Amino acid sequence: MIKSKQDLYTYLNCDKIVYGGKACKIPSNKLQHRLWITKQILKDIRCDYKVFNFIFSLRMHEYYFNKSHQSYFDRIALAYWAHRHQSLGYLLGFDIPINVFGPGLRINHWGMIVVNGNARIGAFCDIHQGVNIGNHGNSDDVPEIGNNVWIRPGAKLFGKIHIADGCAIGANAVVNRSFNEPNKSVAGIPAKIVSDKGNRNIRVYTNTIN
Repeated sequence: MIKSKQDLYTYLNCDKIVYGGKACKIPSNKLQHRLWITKQILKDIRCDYKVFNFIFSLRMHEYYFNKSHQSYFDRIALAYWAHRHQSLGYLLGFDIPINVFGPGLRINHWGMIVVNGNARIGAFCDIHQGVNIGNHGNSDDVPEIGNNVWIRPGAKLFGKIHIADGCAIGANAVVNRSFNEPNKSVAGIPAKIVSDKGNRNIRVYTNTIN
């Protein structure tokens, strides 16, 4: 969860890296902050620019929403980024609330993605269109997903389940039970382990903090 400016820089750098960009040096003073946000983090991105702008808006919304002490400017910024986050989500088909995904979120292209706001998903999640991550019955019965999980198109994950680090969820899979072994490939209706390959594109969070 983004709770400080340092967290914001880390999340944005991780988000940028998964799209082929280079991590930016964190500004040393407040005067460099605006330049860092507007120029450094948005350059050399290799993806649909609208998709990364959604992720950028999501992170800014999270930052201003989670600030413990909000100035008058912060409240204006929160309203702006909340509106931009919602507007871009509507345009692209994303229903992705704040404070759900860890750093390094990769959305491969626009298309319907629905995520319950109570779900918790780790760092470097790779997600495709048509994915639904939701509750089953009780609103608190939602998935908890680890780091480096690859969720392919059309997958449905629901209920009070846990998905271990490094797993790959197959296209159109229906996952309604936990998979606690890391680095497994899961597919089918209902889902089951189909191989030990998992997600081979593993990224290490600590090595991407600049």
